Amino acid sequence: MFKLLNRHARRSGILYLRYEKFEVKRAKILYCYSSAGSVRFASSGSDAGKTVPLIDNIPEPPPVPDASSIGEITEAVQTLAANGEPSFASLGLGGWGPVGIVQNCFEYLHITLDVPWWGAILIGTIVVRAVMFPLVIMSQRNAAVMNNNLPEIQLLQVKMTQARQTGNQLEAAQYAQEMMSFMKEKGLNPLKNILVPLAQAPLFISFFVGLRGMANCPVESMMHGGLWWFTDLTVPDQFFLLPLITSATLAATIELGVDGGRLDAQNMQVMRYVLRAIPIIMLPFTINFPGAILVYWCSTNFISLIQVGFLKVPAVRDYFKIPRLIKHTPDNLPIKKKGFIEGAKDSWTNMKISRDLADRQRIDEMIFTKAGKGPLQKTYKYDPTKLSNVQAKSK
Repeated sequence: MFKLLNRHARRSGILYLRYEKFEVKRAKILYCYSSAGSVRFASSGSDAGKTVPLIDNIPEPPPVPDASSIGEITEAVQTLAANGEPSFASLGLGGWGPVGIVQNCFEYLHITLDVPWWGAILIGTIVVRAVMFPLVIMSQRNAAVMNNNLPEIQLLQVKMTQARQTGNQLEAAQYAQEMMSFMKEKGLNPLKNILVPLAQAPLFISFFVGLRGMANCPVESMMHGGLWWFTDLTVPDQFFLLPLITSATLAATIELGVDGGRLDAQNMQVMRYVLRAIPIIMLPFTINFPGAILVYWCSTNFISLIQVGFLKVPAVRDYFKIPRLIKHTPDNLPIKKKGFIEGAKDSWTNMKISRDLADRQRIDEMIFTKAGKGPLQKTYKYDPTKLSNVQAKSK
C-alpha cells in the first residue's frame, strides 16, 4: 500500500520513514513511525500531531543461535542428499577403498544424475567393461597367435613331458628352453590369456561387496529401484529368473571363450569340464543373492556375449589387428582330444610320475649331502694306507 523510500532519519528519538504522499479525503498527509510502536501524523490537518498506537507491545528479536545449535542443524542437513534421501556417509557406506569408491559412484549416478538404481548398475558395468576392453583385445591377439602355432607348441610340450617322465632333467630343460625361444620369436605369452580374468577379479569383488552392503544396509530407495518383476533390489528374486539367467549367460560366456581361448582348443582337456560345471555349481548359491548383485552379474554376462559377437566380425578383427584363426584337424595335432575320464586319468598319472621324480631327486640330494658332510664309510676290505704285518717286519 505504501511505497517505502530509501531514506532514514532519526529525530528526537523518533525514527521517521518517509512514504510517498497519497491523498485521503483530499488532504495530503505523511505517515511516520516512531520507535515506540506508534504512528504520528506529520502533516497539517485535523489529525495533525496526534499519535495512534499500532500495537501494545513490540516482541523481542529472536536470540542468536549458539555454535552447538548451528552444528546440529548443519549435521542434520548433511545427512540428506540433494533429492532428500539419506546420504551414503550417514548410512556408513562409501569411503576411499575399492568398495567405497564403487558405492560413491553409484550414489553419484543415482543422486546427482537422477538415474534409477537398475540404470546406475548398468551404466557402471558398461563403464568398467569399456575400460577393460583394451585388455580383451590384447588377450584375443595372443590367443589367436597361440592357436595358429598350436602344432609346434604341442610337439614341444609332448617332448618335454616325456623327458620329465623318464627323469632326464637335462633334456627336459633343453626342450623348455626351446619352448621359451619359440614363444619369444612368435610374440606369445601364456600370461596374457589370464590377464583379463586377473584384472576383472578385484573389480568383480568390489562390485559384489559394494552392492551387497547397499542391499543389506538397506538403501531404502533400492526397494523400488528395480525393473519389471525385480522391483526390490535388496531381496532375492522370488521367481528365480535372475539366477537362471545369470547361470545361462555365464555358461554361454564360458563356452564361447570371450576373453581368451575357446574351450574346444586342443590344449584344454580337463579344464573345459571344470569350467562347464561352474554355472551349475553356483546356481544354489545365487538364488539367495540380492537382486542388485544379480542385475550386475547379468549385465556383465550380456555385455560379454555382445562383445564376442562384435569381435567375430572379420572387419572388426582386421581393425584391431587380431589374426584370423586357423582350424586344425585333430589328426594333425600331437596331443589327441580325449574324453573326461581318460583325460583325468592321464592328468593323475602325470602328477604321480612328477611327484615320484621329485621324491627321488630329493632323496639323492640328501644322500649326496650326507656323504659330503658325514664321516667316511668303509667300502673296502683292504686299507692301502695302513701297513700289513709282513711289510712292517721287512722294514
